[in-house]
Amino acid sequence: MAANDTCCTLVPYFKVAPGKMAEFKALCDTFVARTRTEPGCVHYAFSFSGDEAHCREGYDDAAAVLAHLDNVGATLQEALKIAQITKLEVHAPAAQIEKLKAPLAALNPQWFTVELGFRR
Repeated sequence: MAANDTCCTLVPYFKVAPGKMAEFKALCDTFVARTRTEPGCVHYAFSFSGDEAHCREGYDDAAAVLAHLDNVGATLQEALKIAQITKLEVHAPAAQIEKLKAPLAALNPQWFTVELGFRR
């Protein structure tokens, strides 16, 4: 891993309540629109399988993750009224994880420390 790699990836999975997928997807449109304006977001997309949804999201660094969560906080609260996060992973270099542990503690993520690889 390059010494200057600070990339952070969030990997949330949602289980959407029965009959609420259309409403959840409408909120996904809002998430995407709000996130599109974030300069620190590298990629962001939703995918679906039955009543489950996944958000594929990557950020320049921990500061960009925190800016994102602040930007979409109200939308996330609306989404959590009709869906639950069944799993949340955070993949990042150790120094970035340390910056995220306290702010993300309430979401109870599983932490994955990036140690090997490269970035283009």
